[in-house]
Amino acid sequence: MPLALLVGPANAGKVASLLDRYLAALDRDPFLVVPNRGEIERIERDLLRREPALLGGTIGTFDDLAERVVRRAANGSARPVLSRIQRAYVLSRVVATTALDGLAASAKFGGFAGALGDAVAELAGALIEPAEVGGELGRLYGAYREELDRLGLWDADAMRGRAADLAAGELSAWDGSPVFLYGFEDLTGAQWGLLEALSGRAEVCASLPYEPGRAAFEAVERTARDLAELAGPRIDELAAQGWYESPTLAQLERALFTDTDAEPLSDDGAVRFLEAAGTRAALELVGAEILELLRSGLAAEEIAVIVPSVESRRATLDTAFGSLGVPFAVEGSVRVARTPFGRALLGLLRFAFARGSRGDLYAFLRSSYAGLARSRVDMAEGRLRGRAVRAPERVEAETVRLLGHPIGMLDELRTAPGVIEGIRALAAGMLRAAWGLDRPPVGEAAGLDLLAEEAVRRALDEVEAWAALGGDASPEIVVQVIEQLTVPTRARDRGRVVVLDPTRARTRRFQVVFVLGLEEGVLPRRAVEPPFLPEGRRRELEQSGAPGARLVRADSLARDRYLFYTACTRAWRRLYLVREAATDDGRPLQPSPFWDEVVSRFSRPDVLRFTRRRALSALSWELHLAPTDHERARSIAALASSDERQARALASAGGFGRRLERALGAFSRETKLLSPAVLQGLRETGRFSATELERFVDCSSMWFVERLLDPKTIDPKVDARLRGIVAHQTLRSFYAGLPKRFGTDSIDPARLDEAVEFIHECLREAIAGQVRLELPEVDVLELEGALGRDLELFLRAEVELGLPLVPRRFEVSFGTSRSAPELQRGLELEGFTVSGKIDRVDVDLFSASAVVQDYKSGEAFSARKIASERRLQMPLYVLALRDLLGLEPLGGLYRSLSGEREARGMVRAGARESVPGLHARDYMEEEAFWDQVDEAVGLAGAAVGRIRSGDVRHDPRFGSCPTWCESWPICRVRRP
Repeated sequence: MPLALLVGPANAGKVASLLDRYLAALDRDPFLVVPNRGEIERIERDLLRREPALLGGTIGTFDDLAERVVRRAANGSARPVLSRIQRAYVLSRVVATTALDGLAASAKFGGFAGALGDAVAELAGALIEPAEVGGELGRLYGAYREELDRLGLWDADAMRGRAADLAAGELSAWDGSPVFLYGFEDLTGAQWGLLEALSGRAEVCASLPYEPGRAAFEAVERTARDLAELAGPRIDELAAQGWYESPTLAQLERALFTDTDAEPLSDDGAVRFLEAAGTRAALELVGAEILELLRSGLAAEEIAVIVPSVESRRATLDTAFGSLGVPFAVEGSVRVARTPFGRALLGLLRFAFARGSRGDLYAFLRSSYAGLARSRVDMAEGRLRGRAVRAPERVEAETVRLLGHPIGMLDELRTAPGVIEGIRALAAGMLRAAWGLDRPPVGEAAGLDLLAEEAVRRALDEVEAWAALGGDASPEIVVQVIEQLTVPTRARDRGRVVVLDPTRARTRRFQVVFVLGLEEGVLPRRAVEPPFLPEGRRRELEQSGAPGARLVRADSLARDRYLFYTACTRAWRRLYLVREAATDDGRPLQPSPFWDEVVSRFSRPDVLRFTRRRALSALSWELHLAPTDHERARSIAALASSDERQARALASAGGFGRRLERALGAFSRETKLLSPAVLQGLRETGRFSATELERFVDCSSMWFVERLLDPKTIDPKVDARLRGIVAHQTLRSFYAGLPKRFGTDSIDPARLDEAVEFIHECLREAIAGQVRLELPEVDVLELEGALGRDLELFLRAEVELGLPLVPRRFEVSFGTSRSAPELQRGLELEGFTVSGKIDRVDVDLFSASAVVQDYKSGEAFSARKIASERRLQMPLYVLALRDLLGLEPLGGLYRSLSGEREARGMVRAGARESVPGLHARDYMEEEAFWDQVDEAVGLAGAAVGRIRSGDVRHDPRFGSCPTWCESWPICRVRRP
């Protein structure tokens, strides 16, 4: 009998009419085909609202229908169906064992097997045989089919093709039960063959949204034409029904993607436009509108947010909607690796089987699934991070030592009889540790954990079945499988806004709908041809393939146009169109053509009247639009910058007075130290280092953070400080070892290459001396390579400079308990002493005179800069050379270890012969030289006076914070 076809525009009652026919045929055990498994539960609820009890009938997907046909007619010859995971294994094996020519290079990449699987699925669905494909793709396709035959398995596509053959040739394949289907706009060759065969032996009724001649339905035109030929006269064309609460929405449905030059639609507020800069700003704008709708009494489940891709927006959704308190549920899927249970499980598996990192192990230990106190885990991790322990063996050993006991679940995983048994026991133990055994786990978090654990358990069953067939079940493979698992999520609970993609939204209806992604390049999407089956090849294969082959797909633009049409027609009360007008960094984005299509249907005044925008600069909401108390408080604080009096009044009325006062005083608080205990300690301090005093002159707030607060990073890293320590140690070892190695105190130009080799030896010893830090090999190699290059060039610059003075003393410490006894008293000035460490002292062998040398990783300061920038370190070191070491100072030099590697500083003019080759301006007349030393002493005394009085200000040397300062998050001073 011919197929019955129900067609019409959106909301014409097609699915409702189809379900009525299904209910009327319950006594004949009908089969209702729905587009996906998520739709089954929703349709069952809908049918139960119409019929108190469903005493017959089946609801399932096309695969369920095919399986039923095969089960009835195969007479015991049906094969098991390959799971998705097992299919990926088979494809990987086929790629690895098939001889390839042009595709051999591409086959080495991980995505090759996945792309091949997509192509094979389309070819099998189109009923095209490997011999018809030819070439390397045909060879791979044929090898895949042969592997399935060898294993005695089918994949889902092969089962659909077999079902179509059986339905067409076996009387026992179907018992005459009616078949109803909806939600299919594009049928594969196998699906079409099955449908055609069933329509010849049973009542078949299909629903399809379609109107001839409308551009919105171009993507389904081929399906409509083929179904119409099969249906013959049994076509019911349904007209649009008055389901819309707003006439504007009904008129928009009729006007979308038409060429008529009709009068602009009159918007009654049913269609609204939201524009924002940045993804999060757009979602916050949507969230604010949703909160207004919820406050008006609208049920949350009557609101839908349609996004182009749920997976790509999930994190931003959690942040934006979570901060606003919008209850929402996502219909789609989430990767197990992104669930709390999955993160903890995979962390331990990677560490146990794939030489995972310290972070992998502690992702498990910090979770509730490990059964350990968080404080103990944090303590252990802090110790390991502080010592830069990264090697897996060391991480485990030190963790066990710090915790005081073995990591039970890790040991059980390793000692289990097999990998799969170990992971099963681990997953069960994790749930037991997190939720206990006293009561069943309830709530959203527990539900997600149970779904993730169930997905892992099923995957392990599939891997075990694959291993029984001779497949690989190594630990590495099992970890890869779990990383790729997904968990279906559905909006089962009432009281939550539904978030879904356009494909899942096609069969749903809501009072209010938000359609996002209306930027150019997002919707419609940019067309990307698949690698194996470009459009031209598809047409060739379809024309030369078996009758009924359906490989040519609808144009991507037409498909997106159809999805946008269905998204806009899901709302029967209000529709919001949302676009990002700019990226998060301010780059403008052009609107989607679909946005322009809707805007063009209304007059400009109406569009402006119902448009709400949020600019990139709008970090806070307008007060009357702020959706939460937190946002209202931020809005009042923003208002205070222009009208403080009104802001204080509003804050007082709203109960935000104290919070506003704190906000107003955040950057104007008193910076002077007032604590009696702190001031007493500063007044009693008699010793200050030269670098400390110079830092205070740089900025007293910077000094306060660095010297008194003294913040530390937990994870040691190869930074400028560590590079400096290693470089200083290397140069000290090098110059101290010159006499023994070369028999001379200075570098012999004739033996420069040997000196370069020696300094590399010293560098390796200096790096190895950092025993406290367990640096990764790549960091060590980078440090050795970069510093080795810099130090080699420094030596060559040293030879070119040719100073006649001899390096004699290195790392000369004074003013500390670790200094030489005669230097422990420090440099005594008026009322305080100065401590420090001179990197190097070069001495004139024929007189008691010397020059100070200080290594710098950056710029070497000239005499003029030492004066203008109030540099204290070098003048104070010059004074220490005279008063503590008993040497006549010729001057002080900064030696740059990078860049141009210059020697700059302050040198007495009379010492040109002893210290030659410097810039002319670095030679100072005798009086000017000692005046600069005296000025530095005066600046040091003034700095000590301010320190002792607690006089901390925001006073950077050049009037604004330097870019390299890392103290600003702590100092709480507004940057100019």
